[in-house]
Amino acid sequence: MPGPVTLGDAQRELALFRRRLVIAAVSATLLMLTVAAGLVRLQIVRHEHFRTLSNENRVKVVPIAPTRGLILSRDGVVLAENRPSFSLEIVPERVADLDATIAALRNIVTIDDEDLQRFTKERRKKRRFENVTLRSNLQPDEVARFSVDRHRFPGVQISANLARYYPHGELSAHVVGYVGRIDEDELGYIDASDYSATRHIGKLGIEYSYESELHGHVGFQQVEVNAQGRIIRILERTAPRPGKDLYLTLDASLQAGAAAALADRRGAVVVIDVETGGVLALVSTPSFDPNLFVNGIRTDVYNALRDSLDRPLFNRALQGQYPPGSTIKPLMGLAGLYYGVRSSESDTWCPGWYTLPGDSHRYRDWKKTGHGHVDLRRAIAESCDVYFYRLAQDLGIERMHAFLTRFGLGRQTAIDLPGERSGLVPSSAWKRQARQLPWYLGETLIAGIGQGFMLTTPLQLAAATATLARRGTWVTPHVAGQLEDPVDHDARDLTAGERVQFADVESGHWDTVLEAMHEVVQGPTGTARRSAEGAAYRFAGKTGTSQLFGIKQNESVNEQDVAERLRDHALFIAFAPFEAPEIAVAVVVENGGGGSRTAAPIARQILDQYFSARTIAQTK
Repeated sequence: MPGPVTLGDAQRELALFRRRLVIAAVSATLLMLTVAAGLVRLQIVRHEHFRTLSNENRVKVVPIAPTRGLILSRDGVVLAENRPSFSLEIVPERVADLDATIAALRNIVTIDDEDLQRFTKERRKKRRFENVTLRSNLQPDEVARFSVDRHRFPGVQISANLARYYPHGELSAHVVGYVGRIDEDELGYIDASDYSATRHIGKLGIEYSYESELHGHVGFQQVEVNAQGRIIRILERTAPRPGKDLYLTLDASLQAGAAAALADRRGAVVVIDVETGGVLALVSTPSFDPNLFVNGIRTDVYNALRDSLDRPLFNRALQGQYPPGSTIKPLMGLAGLYYGVRSSESDTWCPGWYTLPGDSHRYRDWKKTGHGHVDLRRAIAESCDVYFYRLAQDLGIERMHAFLTRFGLGRQTAIDLPGERSGLVPSSAWKRQARQLPWYLGETLIAGIGQGFMLTTPLQLAAATATLARRGTWVTPHVAGQLEDPVDHDARDLTAGERVQFADVESGHWDTVLEAMHEVVQGPTGTARRSAEGAAYRFAGKTGTSQLFGIKQNESVNEQDVAERLRDHALFIAFAPFEAPEIAVAVVVENGGGGSRTAAPIARQILDQYFSARTIAQTK
């Protein structure tokens, strides 16, 4: 039998319902307030932030590369310019079969494995709709061949850009240098924003030294893009600021003349304007074509340059360190007068050799029969070794070091080109530190004729010669002459280098040494008198020969029996005109033999060209 039916408590159920309704209403209200607070935060509080994010999805800033400044010689000859360069580019998403397309393209243009490696690497960094360079620096005939068959290659196109070009190639490579692609190390220190549209940077020479001025400043344009990143339209554009044009002190004609005078010899020539310190010519041979490096040099080509026995990549003018030989004898003579250990009249007996007290070793003179009695003028003019052996002994290595370094030997000249080496003027302190050995008196004698440990660069020799010509005023050599803005044509002079006057050297001492240098080339017994025959101007000079290996006491060597690369280096320094010097010249010919026979005639050719050009200019 069913039990009694229990009826619900209506009042209790109504209260429960109302309580639940209130909780639901409060919860809904709280949720609505939370949503409203979120909307207020998004729409009002952080409105600018999210609008910026939205714009960044819609608007992109695209950098525009500046045009690199030109490099010109002082006479306006363009040494580095920007020429149209054509590149073969592919848009991957528009190419159905990429491998087949590249294979077909290789039948029309040259595409090597290195090109393909660069293409693959660049392709990974870009989106499928962006252009990827397959081959740069196309030749005109390659552009023409592709243009004929262009319809066969959808998604492939030729693009034109400006690329650095060096019209004189090897002639000025060691001065101007070159630009190359920016590498990972350079990315670590360059301004990323200013180089955001630039692929190249100065690597060597004046291109490196004045990179910040030549590069210019990047421009930009704001573009609207769709969700895939494709450009829809340009919203705003700010033009880039082109790099400044750089005028060098280099004389293009004299540079070519110096290179022609050296011809196929290994060596260097430096010509300096005596008054300003401006470098008029700086030649190192053999040289190389800087255009090979602009868009990436082929590995086999670079290896051939790097491994060549003639070292064409080596800048002999700045980095070649050679024993100066007798070219330092004018400086040694001046040191003897300055320290009072010699007078212009005092003489030395030269029997053809010199010995130290208590030592049987003979330090030989180049002239076996000797020079007899010689004073300072004749010792310089005839390059008497015995005179300078004795002078070096009386001076001592410390005073020699102190005096020669005043003329820029044994230290960098601070020229505005990278890679300069310092050479070496030895001292007892240097030997203790570098070799952990004491200094010997015999080494002082050898240093007195520019041999032994002593090393100089052709640039140092030219700068020291210019200082002699100025009678003791040191001027820092430089290659840059003037920067000019191509937009507003404002110009800035770069020729104000450091000047230091040797006020403590007597005028009569300069007269003695410089007149002796004049007798070297235009005196009756000077070692380079043949090189001055027929000269229409007076000049001064000094020959030098640096020996590469020692010869035993009682032994003589025939030059023809010595391997070519073991023969003596030939050196010559000069300045002209003698009365009012304008230019100083230093010539070094590796394994060229005697300085009077090889280097002096080269200097004479350069001097003749300089004065011939000046005469022509004055008659116009």
